[in-house]
Amino acid sequence: MIDPKITSQMQQDWNSRAVEDANFYVAFGRRNQDAQEFFDTAAEMVRSLEGELKRIPCANPRARRALEIGCGPGRLMRPMSRHFGEIHGIDVSDEMIRRAEVNLQDIPHAHPHHTSGADLAPFADESFDFVYSYAVFQHIPSLDVVMNYLREARRVLKPGGLLRVQMNGLPESAARYDTWSGVRIGAAQVADFARENDFQLLALEGVSTQYMWTTMIKGCQFYETKPIARIRRITNAHSSEPAAPTRGRFASITLWIEQLPPACDLNHVEVTIGGAKAFPCYIGPRESDGLQQFNVMLPPLVETGLLPVTVTFQGTPICPAATVRVIPPGPQVPHVLSITDGINMLSGTRIVSGTIKVTLEETGHPETFEAWIDGQPVTNIDVFCADPLPPRYEINFHLPKQCPPGPHLLRMQLHGRKLAPVDIEIV
Repeated sequence: MIDPKITSQMQQDWNSRAVEDANFYVAFGRRNQDAQEFFDTAAEMVRSLEGELKRIPCANPRARRALEIGCGPGRLMRPMSRHFGEIHGIDVSDEMIRRAEVNLQDIPHAHPHHTSGADLAPFADESFDFVYSYAVFQHIPSLDVVMNYLREARRVLKPGGLLRVQMNGLPESAARYDTWSGVRIGAAQVADFARENDFQLLALEGVSTQYMWTTMIKGCQFYETKPIARIRRITNAHSSEPAAPTRGRFASITLWIEQLPPACDLNHVEVTIGGAKAFPCYIGPRESDGLQQFNVMLPPLVETGLLPVTVTFQGTPICPAATVRVIPPGPQVPHVLSITDGINMLSGTRIVSGTIKVTLEETGHPETFEAWIDGQPVTNIDVFCADPLPPRYEINFHLPKQCPPGPHLLRMQLHGRKLAPVDIEIV
């Protein structure tokens, strides 16, 4: 049962955010973005969604229908509309929908709708080819609401229809969830949902992060699967190198498989490396050369060298075994990925909010982080694990008091190790 108080609070909070600065709360890059900058921030996400459309066979794209859950002011609907004859978007905030109506007024086949915030009631069963959602479920405080949206997505999808959604995959927290820091959902919960609701599970990316993606196709087709597939080559999932280390960011491989049976999915395929069970996380669409990308995260391994790789579907081998070269990991070297304003991240090292965000990778001691601006120590340091795999941490802190506007030098150290100094400008 959905608590109406939750959806009421969602509507109230997102209406307030829409009035305050809709573009900022949707794209979360900079306050007071103009329209062009706002829509430009969607480019990378649109390319990602377009890549998934290869999974929807259709001779005429104009015959396809799509639905976006949490469309906001239409940032994704506008560019995605070119791939469909009809596209709909829903949002709990009527203020966001009013903005979407303005932004989409020149696209007659794009239709934004204000809805309850918990279901897809305006739409008929089996009426969409593609349902997607980005940066929406992370802000829903109720597991019941998120799971109901997933069930509703299954209802409105046609057989063979595609679901691509993002959710917060961070570990459970004792903190109270709200309409900004929403409920957390583990990869196992997603896999169970797919298994129990007749979905073919094809992607679980960004597991244990705030930005976990899943891709599913409605309707699993199980039949006798003969061992006709073949692993043509194995590369690192991040490069074309034919090797992977035992741990760290690059401890994953891509199996390039020919004639992978269509029924294969992450819930029913098992991959072993050196006899240890690995974690399959992505099965890509079939490419023009007939190969499919099958990404697998390495299990905890001690052994290195040439190790056998096996792939089975429901316990039956589907291809001859192959081998992968597993190498020792390199030394963990802490390094800075980025330094930005803590809120207006598009402003880079031009600090306008009084806070700084430092993103670090490959450190086992983030709690030892220290920083100084022109010799003054920073305060209120907050450490957040954004991704446990590299690992990657986001470290936020306030500027020291009485830091005047102008150029300054930021110095940092981690576990006693000095990091490269960075010039910043305080506005």
